[in-house]
Amino acid sequence: MSNNNTLNTELKYQICTKTIMDTSDPNIVFNEKGESDYYTNYIDAILPNWHTDEKGYAELMRTAEKIKVDGKNRDFDCIIGLSGGLDSSYVAYVAKEVMGLRPLLFHVDAGWNTDRAVGNIEKLCNGLGLDLYTEVINWEEMKDLQVAVLKSQIADQDLPQDYAFFSALYKFARKNKIKYVLTGGNFSTECCREPEEWGAFPGIDSILVNDIHSRFGKRPLKTFPIVDILTYKIYYRYVIGMEVFKPLNFVPYIKKDVEQFLFDRFGWESFQHKHHESRFTRFYEDFWMPRKFGYEKRRAHFSSLILTGQMTREEALVRIAKPELSEEFLQKEFDYLADKLDLSRQELQAIFDGENKTFRDYKSKIKLIGLGAKVMTKLGLEKRLFR
Repeated sequence: MSNNNTLNTELKYQICTKTIMDTSDPNIVFNEKGESDYYTNYIDAILPNWHTDEKGYAELMRTAEKIKVDGKNRDFDCIIGLSGGLDSSYVAYVAKEVMGLRPLLFHVDAGWNTDRAVGNIEKLCNGLGLDLYTEVINWEEMKDLQVAVLKSQIADQDLPQDYAFFSALYKFARKNKIKYVLTGGNFSTECCREPEEWGAFPGIDSILVNDIHSRFGKRPLKTFPIVDILTYKIYYRYVIGMEVFKPLNFVPYIKKDVEQFLFDRFGWESFQHKHHESRFTRFYEDFWMPRKFGYEKRRAHFSSLILTGQMTREEALVRIAKPELSEEFLQKEFDYLADKLDLSRQELQAIFDGENKTFRDYKSKIKLIGLGAKVMTKLGLEKRLFR
């Protein structure tokens, strides 16, 4: 299977001499040494402001005290979205055992959990003695939106899952007056942010999703949760006072060490690669995106590990040269995906072979979101390269 990818063929191919980010990001900038702006941004903006030593620990515990005071007479003092993946699992441990908090673990079941992810969630809840609330998304609506987004031919195929996860979490937190949302976002494994072109649309855009669904959807989204980016970035933050905090930026966080630690402590099982806790995301990032669009999210994932000293550039180049999963496995997942979405293999193949588009072919708030991102960068609230 192949597809005409959307890479800019007029752009002379170049790869960063320090990471493995390359011209598959059409907006990448190189200096005279061949270093990309992903590398220089890490050195200039992230590294000087990232503390996982005593200074970071002190900041972590200051925030912990603030959260404890706010949640004094409540059942829970914060909420954590738990997928069963590495980042969210370790945040749950840090929140309870290091920060001394009383978090509610919140899981959104969008229909694509792997058995391993479900097992990890159970092991963590039992091992930490924490309560879990699971919100199950209406599958008929989820399926309808996912098929609509597939038919839209954009690269951002994980929008339905992302929108469901974050919107359900924000809505629940607001309804139950939980002010602090702890996330697994971190510099250690995510300092190299994926560009928009690779399907990393920034934020929940109700205009975009409604435009796509009105063109390709078949059933109304009566219960599907959508909390627009302006609602949670402005209203939730500045009117209600909800805060998002990222504990993993304040503690040492080495991927392999943490995987081993969680296994030893809870029997937690690691995944082949980042985001593999969801069968849809695993297929989308390992098959759909590279073969249809020519984009490899692993480039950003591996580049983050290179920058933070957890992987050599040589190791990354060897690994990126071949797919993460076998062809036989991917073909079986193609059939599974089609069947679960009530499409024939031929119908899914026809979508795959269709003409690629971008979110710019649809109505969206991208200009407003882009402006907000620039303001956040200028204020120092966003350190990663954002585009």
